Amino acid sequence: MLQFISIVIGLVCAALMVPGLIPFLGWMQWLVLVGCVAGIIFGSFCKRKIGLVINIAVAIVAIVRLMLGGGAF
Repeated sequence: MLQFISIVIGLVCAALMVPGLIPFLGWMQWLVLVGCVAGIIFGSFCKRKIGLVINIAVAIVAIVRLMLGGGAF
């Protein structure tokens, strides 16, 4: 069950991340990061790590976007 929750959180965060890549919507990446942390926590307790990998990948893209945009924009 935790695996399913982690995958769902990862997919929702990935869907929210796409509009956040547009300039002036970078603040959405902070919400994505909070969701990814929750997904990483749920995914770390499972045998199969697909949810964990999805959340880590989305978190890395969100962090890179924030670094390139200066934190907010």
